[in-house]
Amino acid sequence: MSVADIRHKYEKSQLLESSIADNPFDQFSLWLNEALKADVTEPTAMTLATASPEGKPSARIVLLKGVDARGMVFFTNYLSRKGHEIAANPHASLLFFWPALERQVRIEGVIEKIPAAESDLYFQSRPLESRIGAWVSPQSQPISRDELEARTAALTASLGATPTRPEHWGGYRLLPNCFEFWQGRPSRLHDRLVFQRENDAHWALQRLAP
Repeated sequence: MSVADIRHKYEKSQLLESSIADNPFDQFSLWLNEALKADVTEPTAMTLATASPEGKPSARIVLLKGVDARGMVFFTNYLSRKGHEIAANPHASLLFFWPALERQVRIEGVIEKIPAAESDLYFQSRPLESRIGAWVSPQSQPISRDELEARTAALTASLGATPTRPEHWGGYRLLPNCFEFWQGRPSRLHDRLVFQRENDAHWALQRLAP
């Protein structure tokens, strides 16, 4: 079969203005909980898109590790490509795609580092191997597999059972100014409802053409 001939019928649900939550964070929590209940594969996986100061984009999958009325939290190496791009250009977007529910959520905003104490708390909750991995990997830098494994062995021995968080690793929070909720519909006439932040207390809702 040619990839051009691949089709999927979207017909599981609908998203209407009369049924959407008043607040985009409430709507996101509703959909995330439904994805969790539906046993969606990697429900917290999200595409993080950043760009260089010159506007060159890059995207990768990261995992959502916290969400509240302030925004969405994830953790990574501050010295990675995404870390350098965020430092130079904090505007970014997130994309959640839950194909089993025929839904996606796009979130746009500005990224900031979370307080060090919050990063410390999350770091200590991680499995030991993951904590050591944060020390081992010079993320986004060239490295051989042999060197990576040698660093793992050396740092596993030297860090012991209670490694502290390295300063180059920690959390970011995306502060949203726009949410788009997308629900697949028949004939490609999908539902797209967008919340645009107008001020701290109010979001404007509108429908976009599919």
